[in-house]
Amino acid sequence: MAVKAINSIKAPIADELLKFEEHFRNAMKSKVALLDKIMYYIVQKKGKQVRPMLVFLCAKSCGQINDSTYTAASLIELVHTASLVHDDVVDDSNERRGAFSINALWKNKIAVLVGDYLLTKGLFIALDNDEYEQLKILSGAVKEITEGELLQFEKSRKLDIDEADYFKVIRQKTASLIAASCKAGAVSTTKNQEYIDAIYNFGEDIGIAFQIKDDIFDYGTNIIGKPRGIDIKEKKMTLPLIYALNQSSKSVKRKYIKYIKKDSKNSKKVKEIIDHVHKMGGLEYAQEKMLEYKAKALSHISIIPDSESKQALLKLVDYIVERKH
Repeated sequence: MAVKAINSIKAPIADELLKFEEHFRNAMKSKVALLDKIMYYIVQKKGKQVRPMLVFLCAKSCGQINDSTYTAASLIELVHTASLVHDDVVDDSNERRGAFSINALWKNKIAVLVGDYLLTKGLFIALDNDEYEQLKILSGAVKEITEGELLQFEKSRKLDIDEADYFKVIRQKTASLIAASCKAGAVSTTKNQEYIDAIYNFGEDIGIAFQIKDDIFDYGTNIIGKPRGIDIKEKKMTLPLIYALNQSSKSVKRKYIKYIKKDSKNSKKVKEIIDHVHKMGGLEYAQEKMLEYKAKALSHISIIPDSESKQALLKLVDYIVERKH
């Protein structure tokens, strides 16, 4: 079902995505043998390509796809891939998309350098094509991602994150790049500032909904099955947990905060926290918030003229909030 849904979303931009994949593969090549080997590994393990899809769908919803659109998609994907490589180093993660992460195979030093290379490659693609507006959009997103990561790290040490902090973190860490993907696509095909602003706001809100959905997965549901508890083990305070703790008595809240601080690797105590989140309605609250952001996202693009590409964007929004993994 997921593959069918994705193929339906890709339909209006299928030819463009095929051309982009060749464009991206060429961008990833290097004359350094080790680097070329790692780049090949990354290309083979690519995900659903949600961000390039957003670039092309937003571009086509606002005008005609052109060379600037392909540059934007390559720049976005390079920056996104760099952020994932660096994330795995920061989180000490050995797995990415069901396969070994770069740091697991080639160690942290090489992984950091690979992330740096991907970022630099993106900068050069923008500069070589005189895409200064695209560069400005992506530089802003990289700044936001870094600040969001550091804010989350700071809060995970003290475990004093509240709902406002949570939304700030996910807006910076996740939504900023999704919003940049949408804006970069729109800027490549239109100069209508009203459309560009609407597309950017759409991307930011759907990016927030996307991250809330990911955070819900960590606690499991009847559909998803067994909870993962990864966020708790990494001392990440996400919306379902923040809400559940806010609904708890001071003594219960203190107990679970202590578990997270000192026993986050204890499976029994992690399960107890997950059960408490379910009991206090944390998942239902997070689901409600996610749907609020979905509605806001859709309201932003109501001014964009209807087209096959816009309809695909609407389907992509549905996919993001209804996906099972």
